[in-house]
Amino acid sequence: MKQNKDFETLVKKAVGGDKVALNALLEGIQKYIYNISIKILFHPENAKDATQEILIKIVTHLSSFNFESNFTTWTYRIATNYLLNILDKEKRQQLNFDVFAKDLEQGLNQNYNANTAEKKLLVEEVKIGCSTGMLQCLDAESRITYVVGEILEFNSTDGAYIQDISPETFRKRLSRARTKINEFTKQNCGLVNSENACRCHKKVDNAIATKRVNPNHLLFASKELISSIAEVETATGLIQSNPNFEYPEQRLNEIKKILEVTF
Repeated sequence: MKQNKDFETLVKKAVGGDKVALNALLEGIQKYIYNISIKILFHPENAKDATQEILIKIVTHLSSFNFESNFTTWTYRIATNYLLNILDKEKRQQLNFDVFAKDLEQGLNQNYNANTAEKKLLVEEVKIGCSTGMLQCLDAESRITYVVGEILEFNSTDGAYIQDISPETFRKRLSRARTKINEFTKQNCGLVNSENACRCHKKVDNAIATKRVNPNHLLFASKELISSIAEVETATGLIQSNPNFEYPEQRLNEIKKILEVTF
C-alpha cells in the first residue's frame, strides 16, 4: 500500500467531510482489498462482492480509526475479519492437500495445441488458479495467517493485530501453514521442484476438459495482467509471482454512489 501517512491524511480529510479525499482513499485501498479477497475466497466474483462490502465497512467506520495503529493494518483487520465471517457462514467443503495432489497427477498432457499468445494466457490461468486453489487447502484462519504473514509479509506484531490474536499464536499458526504449503509444493509442483512431473502447460487440456478453465471466459489471466512463468524456488515465490488484479472501475463507482447517501 501507499505510505500510511498519505492514507492518514486522507482519512482526516474524509472524516471532516471532504468527498475528494474519500474518493482518493477508496481508490488507494481498493486493489489491496480485492487481491486479498481473491486469495482467501478464490473466485473473483465472490471477491468483488466481498470487496464492496469491506470498502463500505471501512469508510463507515473511519471515525473509529484512532491513529494509534497503522491505517494499513487497521484496514486489513477489517477485511480479514469480514472474509473469515464469510467462510464461517458458507461452511463450504474445504479442499485438502491429498485430494489436490491426486488431481494434479491426472490429465498431464505435454503437447497442448494452441497458438503462442493463447497458450500463454491459458497457462497463466492454470498457474494462478492452481496456486490460489492450493491456499484453499488450508483452514480459513491458517489461510488468512499465511497470506498476511507470508505473502503480504506483515511481521508477527502487525499480523497478530490484524487477526486479533497474540503474536505467539500468529507465529505458530504461520509456521504450521508455511510447512504445509512448502511440503506440498516441493512434492507436487514442477515450478518449485523440477523433479515433479506437473507443469502448468501440461494441465491446460485437462483444465479445459473438466471445465475448470473456459478459454472464452478466463477468471484470472488477461493480456494486461499476464506475467511470464519464470523459474521459482519457493511456494511463496510461486504465489507472489501472480499478478495484482484490478478491481472493476464500475464496481468502485457503484460504491462511491452508495457512500454519497450513507456517509
